[in-house]
Amino acid sequence: MNVAAGQFAVMPDWQSNLERCRLFISEAIAKGIDLLVLPEAIQARDNTDPSYSVRHGQALDGPFVREMCRFTENCHLTLIFTIHIPGDAGRVTNSLLVLHRGLVTARYDKLHLYDAFNVQESSLVSPGQAVAPLIAVGDLMVGVMTCYDLRFPEQAMSLALAGAHVLVVPAAWLKGENKVHHWQTLLAARALDTTCYIVASGECGDKNIGMSQIIDPMGNVLACASDEPGVIVSELTLERVKQVRAQLPVLANRRFLPPTLGKS
Repeated sequence: MNVAAGQFAVMPDWQSNLERCRLFISEAIAKGIDLLVLPEAIQARDNTDPSYSVRHGQALDGPFVREMCRFTENCHLTLIFTIHIPGDAGRVTNSLLVLHRGLVTARYDKLHLYDAFNVQESSLVSPGQAVAPLIAVGDLMVGVMTCYDLRFPEQAMSLALAGAHVLVVPAAWLKGENKVHHWQTLLAARALDTTCYIVASGECGDKNIGMSQIIDPMGNVLACASDEPGVIVSELTLERVKQVRAQLPVLANRRFLPPTLGKS
């Protein structure tokens, strides 16, 4: 499976962000990419107004998602990103969407809201209630998380125990003291915890670090972006997952009961 992670600085104007996405999608299709991951909350952002993205959320059937679906309708590409979707009482969900052949084929509402480092995501965003089901892309099973979810190893583990070979992480990882170190360390740790590939897309710009990464199940960085807009690409194989899990059988050796997060 050929995968790509694209990163850019999200602008206040959703049409500008849509055009940037279109260019990334066109590039991915031309390169024969099977899975393209874009950052978190890509429909709109104003760095001078923390609630701007929430207030400019769009419905699942709104123009942003409709156009993103149209971009993918005549190709085999699977596309993953997140946007804010309005809900009840002026609140939104931070919703990860999976698009394939012009349709929204899966949705995951972010479980762990970023109430840390003097930010209060939960003030306007409602948390999700369940881990997302796995997505088949070629012969690999893909699990999804969003940004701050990366700090909660039980979520990644629950996806791996359900059968994931790849974990996808759209993010808008804020700059700050040791934040690049946290990002790099947590991505590698989740790969090693679960013996899964990681495909992480991080928004870049004035407030976010960028540094999208693709990591193999042994924690090796296969591709890494800088803090500038762009796309990174790598090939993932089921054979590599099987090889690593034979050498490092942490999923088979673990003696804890499987997590019950999100299970009814």
